[in-house]
Amino acid sequence: MKIAIITETFLPSTDGVVTRLKEAIKYLINQEHEVIVIAPDLGVTEYEGAIVEGVKPTTMPFYRSKEFSLPQRRVKELLVKHDPDLVHVVNPALVGVSGVYYADKLNYPLIASYHTHVPKYLDYYRLYPFKPLVWWYFRKLHNYADVNLCTSRAIKQELDDKKFHNVSVWDRGVAVDHYHPRHRTSAMRERLSDGNTENKLLVFVGRLAPEKEIHKLKPLLESRDDISLAIVGEGPVKDQLEKTFEGTNTVFTGLLHGEELAQAFASSDALIFPSVTETLGLVILEAMASGLPVVAAKSGPTMEQVEDGRTGLLFKNENTESMIAAIKRLEDDDLYEELCSNARAEAEKYSWQKPSEQILDYYYETIKVFNENESPSSKKTKMKVTE
Repeated sequence: MKIAIITETFLPSTDGVVTRLKEAIKYLINQEHEVIVIAPDLGVTEYEGAIVEGVKPTTMPFYRSKEFSLPQRRVKELLVKHDPDLVHVVNPALVGVSGVYYADKLNYPLIASYHTHVPKYLDYYRLYPFKPLVWWYFRKLHNYADVNLCTSRAIKQELDDKKFHNVSVWDRGVAVDHYHPRHRTSAMRERLSDGNTENKLLVFVGRLAPEKEIHKLKPLLESRDDISLAIVGEGPVKDQLEKTFEGTNTVFTGLLHGEELAQAFASSDALIFPSVTETLGLVILEAMASGLPVVAAKSGPTMEQVEDGRTGLLFKNENTESMIAAIKRLEDDDLYEELCSNARAEAEKYSWQKPSEQILDYYYETIKVFNENESPSSKKTKMKVTE
């Protein structure tokens, strides 16, 4: 099968979407399928045997720390050039709009996946009056697709309620061999804690943006001088956060990759996860694989991954006292050891093998649905689903 993946973000960017796509692409190539990735042109032309076709990027005035690609005719030219059996549009919003439009016009089977909860983000950018319009926009885009995917049962329920068509869950996964307690090092712990290695060390990993609600952690640090916080990542509010946390036991590391990131997880005492806007939160599973309990604000997707008192601790969103109480529970040594052990055991159930096999199954389902829905006179014949 020849698959065209059109995505708003790809290498060298690092986030949950890119991680998921990398694992899927490696599996598809290993299964001898052909993959073409159409993404913002950031200098990458190949990944694990997949062709990466760059399209012109631009910097958005409201998010200058990252480049995106706007809708453009170049996407049509690339689809015509490669003539795929199926088009997968990941997070259609900007350049993905071209993917949806031209897949429809050129009569290709289309699958779309929903990874970023943009309507929810509007609450954090003072744009909440536009939420009905944004929901309409994303519903319209996704309902061009023969099959839609999302990454948690909670988000599936929300998309179903918003009348998105034919939505299924693309399961979560984690690199269980890469993220592991054995990567703990005293040097990394000293770096993350700024030398306060005896403190309880909490780590946040993710994009530094308003919707991540990192600022909610400051009262915790103000209430306890025996807690250190390491903030791993980059983003548009980094400068603002550095001012917010000035004078507290907080270290900003910038982006960490590969071995350094695995060490950062394993050398900490717990992952702190204050956001309630995630469609999944891949870093939760990465932390658990590293043997860390997760201390997280309650949300549907979070509660699908974290079992309170078994693999982590949950607190009420916007409730500082609840968060402080959750952190205090980590001082119970017996409970803490049990959380660490259970977190690693739970993560081991979720290698990337199943989600990667699953996406291939969804590709075949998409072709099947496409063939069933198209009339014989208008249908562009594609490969047989039985291949």
